[in-house]
Amino acid sequence: MSIGIGLAGWGDHDSLYPEGTKPGEKLNIYGSHFPVVEVDSTFYAIQPRERFESWVNGTPDSLRFVVKAYQGMTGHLRGPAPKGDDPDAMAEAFRRMLEPAMEAGRLTAALFQYPPWFDCISANVKLLREMKRRMEGIPCALEFRHQSWFEAGMKERTLQFMREEGWIHSICDEPQAGIGSIPTVLEATDREVSIVRFHGRNAANWNNGGGPNWREVRYLYHYSDAELSEWREKLESLLQQSRDIAVIFNNNSGGHAAGNAKTMMTMLGLTRPDGREPFYSPPPGPEQLELF
Repeated sequence: MSIGIGLAGWGDHDSLYPEGTKPGEKLNIYGSHFPVVEVDSTFYAIQPRERFESWVNGTPDSLRFVVKAYQGMTGHLRGPAPKGDDPDAMAEAFRRMLEPAMEAGRLTAALFQYPPWFDCISANVKLLREMKRRMEGIPCALEFRHQSWFEAGMKERTLQFMREEGWIHSICDEPQAGIGSIPTVLEATDREVSIVRFHGRNAANWNNGGGPNWREVRYLYHYSDAELSEWREKLESLLQQSRDIAVIFNNNSGGHAAGNAKTMMTMLGLTRPDGREPFYSPPPGPEQLELF
């Protein structure tokens, strides 16, 4: 039983890397800080299998991957897909991309996050069943953004559906800002793993989508120590339902994710994969001799 804490992406967290670190070196260094990473670039394009293989081979064996599903597979994509919109072809390309992580035993889950307009209707339930069939044999996590899935009378039916279909529940900490946000539902649907994603609590800007910099505004949030402390017991209670918990901090906009993640690690008594304390800093140089 374990809790693994990490971040969404690895390129933007400057505090983790020595000055002058090259982009291709960052993921390996990241793996010394955290045991899990969310791969977000796969949302924008299905990556070449060879690139994913290099990520797996170039990082510590302790690093596990949560891989965000391509936007053409989850209904986010506006307009035609760059390489066609055949759902079976997209699924097959996505599966092939995941093979290196699957073969290494380092894939925590493929994360299917559906958009705020994906509401709880029979047509969308059918789409979820079809997607799970295409992803057979791959651990898949499901995250909703439309409140109707967890409204009174639907919450238990949604959770039961996820259990029956084999979906891992992606539990959210996010602002409660209307129909396009969901409550925190502390129930696992898979005995092996659950995912918890911290999106911040910026309620004022949660629904301000559409502009060129909307992501920078939506996820601009710093969790206080008190807010993180609230989650200590919640995470420990989830461990009674799932063997492993993967926690992802997605509040990247202001550079807060890495610090919040390390604070949570400290609160839970967790060490980094390299054995150091979360807030490890290099030891000082040799003591200066007392001259006077």
